[in-house]
This record gives sequence, C-alpha cells and structure tokens, in this order.
Amino acid sequence: MTRRVAPSWRTHDVWAIAGSAFFADLGYQAVLAGFPLFLVLTLHQPTWEYGLASALSYGGGAVFSYLGGRLGDRVGHRRLALAGNAVIPMLSLSALVASPAWAIGLLTGGWWARNLRSPSRRVMLVEAVPESERRPAAFGFLHALDVGGGALAGLYVLLALAGHVAFRWIFLATAVPLALSTITLSRARTGARTARPDRPAPDAGTGGGADPGAPSAGGLDARPGARALLTAATLYGFTYYSAGFPVLTVAQAGGHLLDGVGAFLVLQAASATSGYVLGGRLAADLSRQFTQLGLLGYLGAGLGAGLVALGYGAHLGLGVLFAGVVVVGASLGVVETLEPSAMSILGVSRRAGRGFGALSAARSAGTFAGNLAMGLLYGVGVSAAYGYAAGMATAAAVVVLAAVPALRRSGDT
Repeated sequence: MTRRVAPSWRTHDVWAIAGSAFFADLGYQAVLAGFPLFLVLTLHQPTWEYGLASALSYGGGAVFSYLGGRLGDRVGHRRLALAGNAVIPMLSLSALVASPAWAIGLLTGGWWARNLRSPSRRVMLVEAVPESERRPAAFGFLHALDVGGGALAGLYVLLALAGHVAFRWIFLATAVPLALSTITLSRARTGARTARPDRPAPDAGTGGGADPGAPSAGGLDARPGARALLTAATLYGFTYYSAGFPVLTVAQAGGHLLDGVGAFLVLQAASATSGYVLGGRLAADLSRQFTQLGLLGYLGAGLGAGLVALGYGAHLGLGVLFAGVVVVGASLGVVETLEPSAMSILGVSRRAGRGFGALSAARSAGTFAGNLAMGLLYGVGVSAAYGYAAGMATAAAVVVLAAVPALRRSGDT
C-alpha cells in the first residue's frame, strides 16, 4: 500500500504563515462580526456611522498597505510582518469604552496595523513556495486557514451572545489568539532578506536567477495585465463592503442578533471552503487565472450581492439572503486566492513587496469609497446598497476579462 505524500509546498514556513493567519482571523474577525451590532444596536449610532468607520479603516489601510510593501523591501518583510501583527490587538479594546469615537479609533488603529503587515506576509509566502505553479494552492491554503479562523470567530461570537456575554469581554478575549498569531508567525524563516537595488533578487518563480519577464522596480504597470489587475482590484474594493453589512442586513431581516452572526459564520465558511478547494485546482497560467478571477470571483460577487438585494427588497425570506451570503463568501475565496497569485507572477521583481503593496492599496482605496457608499445608500434603501455593490463587482469582472486577449498574445499562457 502506497503512503500518501504531502504536497511539496506545504512546508514548515507555509504552515507557520497560514497558522498565523488562522489565529489572526480567529481574533480580529470576532471583533468585526460584533462591532456593527455593538455600534449600531448597543451604542445606538446610525448605520452611516458604521460605514464611515469601515471607510476610515480601509481608506487609511490603503496608505499603510502601500507603505508596508515598500518598507518591507527595505527592513525585511519578516520583521515588518511581526511588528504589524503585534499591534493588531488594539481593536480588542474597542468595546471597553462607551464613546463611539474611541471605539472607532481603536478598531481603525488595529486594522491599519493589519494592513501594514499584509503585503509582507504575502511576500513571505511567495518566498516559501518557489514554484509558481504551486502558488495558487498555497494561497488557497493560506486563505482557507485565514477565513477558517474567521468562521470559528463567528461561532465564538454566536455562542457568546447566546450566553449574554457583554461585548467588552467578547472583544477583549480576542487578544489571546492575536498574540498566538504573532508567536506562530515568528516561527517562519522566510522574509528575512531585504531587497538590494544593485542586483535583482532570485526569481521566486523559477528558483534562481533574475526573472527576464519581471518588471524592474517601480515598473509594474509596464507588464501586460498588471494595470488591469490593479484597476479591477480597486473596482472590487468599491464592492468589497465590510462583512458587517450582511450581519446587519440578516439581523434586521430576521429580527435577532444571532441571525446576523450566523450570516457572518456562513460567509466565512463559504470563503474558506472555496479558497481551499479551488486553490489546488485553479490553472497556474496567468491568462486562465484572469479568466477564473473575472468569472468565479468578481462576477460571482456581483451575483451574490444581487441575491441579497433581491431577497431583502422582495421579502423572500432568510433562505434567499443566506444563499446570497454563501455566493458572496465563495467568490471572496476565489478573489483572495487568485489576486495575490496573479500578482506573484506579475510583480516578482527586485522589490517584490511593491507589487503586493500596490495590490493591497488598490483594494483598500476602493474599499474606502465602497464602505462609505454602502453606509450612505443603506440609509436610502438596503436593496440600493447591494445593487450598487453588484454593479461595481460586475465592472471589475469586465476589466479583468478584457485583459485576457492581451495576456494570451504576450505569451502569458
């Protein structure tokens, strides 16, 4: 009988990076699941204020993502990832104060720290998986553990609220898994080197030598498909509303806090499942990745948002709302797997962090406007908010699919 051998990419470093992601989401996703309920239903603030809080978190996060990608190239991505990860527990303190301004400030500060370390963590994973054809599976594995932790966080919040635990204790307890996240990430060995302008770094796609197809530092836009990917990521950011909005929508439609937290749990579970299952099966070549990203990722997000809009507007019941949430979550798993995988091909240059910093910044810049728009439109009508999200996700799909013929002509197939 033949013994099954684990995939070669599932190394000690990959486990450490993905395990850190699991504990991070187990911590801060519990805060994200409960914060809209705490702010809107406990502190009695208007929904647009939650939209503003999300916009500030993501908008400022765009700057921190971009700076994190560049700074990581200078000081070492491992060092920066650990420093940023260690500051995320700021958001665990957000329910200790009854002031909405302080609560939003603590949430925002922790989220900015998370964005600062995100590009560096992705670079660490790229260095841990030298074979480019293995990266979709590795990023899918990272996303599965990442969002799997988020799903357990939703379950934790669900049980805590059912037991009538106060939000302050629910949020404060998240500092424990966040500390474990930093400890686990410290076990990874990749990301220690810094970029040197005098010579290119070894190509993460071939295992040695400079990548003849990679752009020079700062020349990412010259690569076919790079501009389309960054544009599509920004447009998807416009529709990448915080998971707190489905939480509020389902809670309001069902009349119970637990219904909303259940929606958060379902979204995270669907996202984790699609990222893991599809990550090992998606094509490794760039043009096919763009096709799958456009159809399964961005267009799927538009379909899911449309279902939520239809279900709420036509009063079709919780079943349709949960179906929309499942589609949104599954499409998110595809996007979170394929966006960084495609960027690892387009942006691996002498300063690898710049590509991932640009990708995170593009997403966060769009998400700043997206959450602000969702918060304002939500006051006009719930269906209007999700209809807007569906339209922007469809636009992202059009942009990325339009780049496929150019990629095929350039030989990225």
